[in-house]
Amino acid sequence: MGADNSLETSLIWLKNLVKGEVGQELEARALKGLKITHAQKGFLRFSFIVPSSASDVDGNWHVGAIATLVDIIGAVAIYSVSHRVKTSVDFSISYLSTAKIQEEVEVDAKVMANKGRLTQVMVEVRRKANGELIAMAKQWMASNSLTVSEISSKL
Repeated sequence: MGADNSLETSLIWLKNLVKGEVGQELEARALKGLKITHAQKGFLRFSFIVPSSASDVDGNWHVGAIATLVDIIGAVAIYSVSHRVKTSVDFSISYLSTAKIQEEVEVDAKVMANKGRLTQVMVEVRRKANGELIAMAKQWMASNSLTVSEISSKL
């Protein structure tokens, strides 16, 4: 690992969340099956098949599960450029469509602004088959003094 390994560290953190080795059970359930398809500092792309554990009564992907996934992905994208864990201070998500259980979606997270202690990320969830936008979120996060390894050691 080089001197600035924030991208690598953020991806390791995410993989450990997906496996349930760190974080809460809710995070592991919301991320189950998430696959990284592209990663660079400030931009991450994932493929995801909506699991049955994330469904509402109509067999659609539950909006709370979408919000959990978007929140985590946004934090990981921000960590890839800031090397700091941040706390959400503003989170806005628009739901434009639905996805069914076992449907494949693509999730993109892009850091849009980095203003020192404040960083903004935009996350889009699209239907893989036709690119239709399912949800889009903007999130501002503020720095705290912790790194991923410090959080993991406290869990």
